[in-house]
Amino acid sequence: MPPAFLRAVAGGVELLVHVQPGAATSAVAGEHGGRLKIRLGARPVEGAANDELVRYLAELAELPRRQVTLVRGERSREKTVRLEGVTPEAIERALVTG
Repeated sequence: MPPAFLRAVAGGVELLVHVQPGAATSAVAGEHGGRLKIRLGARPVEGAANDELVRYLAELAELPRRQVTLVRGERSREKTVRLEGVTPEAIERALVTG
């Protein structure tokens, strides 16, 4: 059974994330309130943290950036990110090995 922060949707998955901008480097930091906690190596200024989140998740999932989109939470720490063309199992593996 996939974790609560990972939902299968038509054509891919959605990740429910809690971001912590301003970290030294971007990294997965476990769970926080039923969401995947991600530390971001960017400040929340002019969309830099959102851009870094998309870049980091695309790299982690080995997807082109165009297949990773921010669905909800542009101005919040609580975000929903859609990854197209990937399975929940592949994302779980990427999170473990990433």
